[in-house]
Amino acid sequence: MPSKPKEPSAKQLDLERYIPALVNFLSNKLSSGASVCYRKNFNVGVIEWRVLAMLKVESNISANRICQVIGLDKAAVSRALKQLQTLEHISFVKDEHDGRSSLAKLTLQGEKLHDEILTVALERERLLLHEVSEKEIDTLIDVLLKLNKNIKKVNAFEIPDTK
Repeated sequence: MPSKPKEPSAKQLDLERYIPALVNFLSNKLSSGASVCYRKNFNVGVIEWRVLAMLKVESNISANRICQVIGLDKAAVSRALKQLQTLEHISFVKDEHDGRSSLAKLTLQGEKLHDEILTVALERERLLLHEVSEKEIDTLIDVLLKLNKNIKKVNAFEIPDTK
């Protein structure tokens, strides 16, 4: 006789309703797919793409600024910057205000690569949003922006000492 399906316990996550899991699962799958696509077609991964996109929006910025905006750790950003520099997609200038710091900017070759990847990234977004209405997209963006505002508070949360 087959066993009866286990009833969900109050002590387990409902992975179809737990927002952090849903966001992470989607992000992981999107990042993995993008990285495969971008490496195959452009010789850069998704982290390098994020750095290129950030430098297109804001030029002459530090690795710390990139980390602050896109939420990646400094080691990953540093590796991406080094690879992009080796491939001549970015260059560095000394920070006038802090001689110890370097600021990254796109080269003409980097601008061209950005524009090529952007076309693919926007097509991937279009495919992702297939059958999602404009109203749903606007709502999703509003919710994601609200969640992003809450992240500092979430990450600052500490478990109360119960001893």
